[in-house]
Amino acid sequence: MYDVASKHADDFINHEEILETLAYADENSKNLELIDKLIDKAALRKGLSHREASVLLACQDPERNERIFKLAEQIKKDFYGNRIVMFAPLYLSNYCVNGCTYCPYHLKNKHIARKQLSQEEIRKEVIALQDMGHKRLALEAGEDPVRNTMDYYLKSIETIYSIKHKNGAIRRVNINIAATTVDNYRLLKEAGIGTYILFQETYHKESYLDLHPTGPKHNYDYHTEAMDRAMEGGIDDVGIGVLFGLDKYRYEFAGLLMHAEHLEAAFGVGPHTISVPRVRDADDIDSSAFSNGIDDDTFAKIVACIRIAVPYTGMIISTRESQKTRERVLHLGISQISGGSRTSVGGYYEPEDKENNSEQFDVSDTRTLDEVVRWLMEMDYIPSFCTACYREGRTGDRFMSLCKSGQIQNCCHPNALMTLKEYMMDYASPETKAIGDKLIDKEVLNVPNEKARAIVLENLKLIAEDNRRDFRF
Repeated sequence: MYDVASKHADDFINHEEILETLAYADENSKNLELIDKLIDKAALRKGLSHREASVLLACQDPERNERIFKLAEQIKKDFYGNRIVMFAPLYLSNYCVNGCTYCPYHLKNKHIARKQLSQEEIRKEVIALQDMGHKRLALEAGEDPVRNTMDYYLKSIETIYSIKHKNGAIRRVNINIAATTVDNYRLLKEAGIGTYILFQETYHKESYLDLHPTGPKHNYDYHTEAMDRAMEGGIDDVGIGVLFGLDKYRYEFAGLLMHAEHLEAAFGVGPHTISVPRVRDADDIDSSAFSNGIDDDTFAKIVACIRIAVPYTGMIISTRESQKTRERVLHLGISQISGGSRTSVGGYYEPEDKENNSEQFDVSDTRTLDEVVRWLMEMDYIPSFCTACYREGRTGDRFMSLCKSGQIQNCCHPNALMTLKEYMMDYASPETKAIGDKLIDKEVLNVPNEKARAIVLENLKLIAEDNRRDFRF
């Protein structure tokens, strides 16, 4: 029985409900009157249900699809403006006891280089990331109860926050690790993490069990209910996602939105972020072996439909995707991207050679952070290194209420400009700095409140002339 508020995975991600949803979407995929009504409803910026959004995803009418894309772009601007939050993944360890068939970290892969960073190696990695200009990290690790312990994660987080190098500092640490207990989530909260991230991989239970034949991750219910335990442990912000290509994309889309609806119903706040990775080649992994891959047009439609269905959530795209693909979906809903990423353990301080490869997947966008920042600004986006909301206590329902009302822009726009100015002063190449300074001068005029604008102008001056840092609203 489908029950959106239930704490049991099979209830809130209910297989029969998804099948009925897909059948309903098929039946109405050419019902232009209904589709127009759903687009009009989405235009109210209150979101759509998984069933309503599935109808729009199934729609093949070019005129209506164009309306969907334009609405997604406008909603993205309304909630997140022209800001794009920057982050980088930091891989702590690729030791793993699971048998995931799509991941090179699987236990049976004996020729990938296995590594775990020591605290001194973490320090070197973080300094390298700080020297690039990063302020926000997403920690990544395989699941190994002996090596990758909670004590190791907590010590690593403490190390990262402690490192101050020149003007560099990591101000927000998000973490993407295996499902764990309420008590452990409470410890992560106390350690000061920002968002807890965990991808479902696939919501199709039968496929999930086949794709995870061995190891603790085989437990579908424990994995799917992880976000409930994280929130019970006091973590306000959680990030969900699926790995598109493992199962049918329309099934995954419905499941993803049902998960968001469940968190809203059970805890009063939906996911802080939704990620949309696609299966990629990696060591011992041939992505062509997975028959559910999606083309770029379908991928863009998914991003657009998620944006209008869950207008408040941040959306993340990684360097799995090419520059061309990332540029396309930035306009349709993406609000966070990585830049200058390495998916290997220890790859920032000392890039790996092919013989000692520990990458989790092939990176498609290999540009430096500076190149990504310049590219964004050339499209009139503001690369934001802001971490203010997390440190000012604007998390969970407090963040969501501000976001849903549109009030968050009163904080985000000024903070984006001030953190971009820091980047310009400390890390940007001369060409990037020239573009950035012009963009900041133009965008500061868009701070709507006159008093706030005066404060921003004064802080920008202090950043440039007095070497002051870390102003925030």
